[in-house]
Amino acid sequence: MTRTVSEIMDSQPETVSPDDDIERVIRVLRENELPGVPVVNAGGRCVGIVTEADLVLPDEGGDLHLPHYVNIFGGTIFLEPLKHFEDRLRKAFASKASDLMTEDPTTVEADATVAEAAKIIHEAGHNRLPVTEHGRLVGVVTRVDVLGALVS
Repeated sequence: MTRTVSEIMDSQPETVSPDDDIERVIRVLRENELPGVPVVNAGGRCVGIVTEADLVLPDEGGDLHLPHYVNIFGGTIFLEPLKHFEDRLRKAFASKASDLMTEDPTTVEADATVAEAAKIIHEAGHNRLPVTEHGRLVGVVTRVDVLGALVS
């Protein structure tokens, strides 16, 4: 018999709301020893995820600097995409989970097979996935959960 994600998931995962402050997000991650936490709106929909990586600015110099640019004929031309700078700036001044979260995270449906979950985890490169039913969060499944189910 093929096992489904709903059989192996944590059906009561820790979550935060988009309006929770960063201190609460860090507290939830730390107290529960989690690498990430789903962000769930008032309607129960998984609207994002905040991971440990979202809490750190990935910059070799450790500072927030403007992208390289040149001025030509009174105009400014940026030599690298502004989107990366805008994302880092938003995260540097984040005060709420919604400022920090990755929107529209990769999810898996509760009725997906364990093999399907394994494929999604592998392709996305994530260690844990929010589990949804019609967009609403119903659990979280981890790589370890999937591996355990595949070997049993």
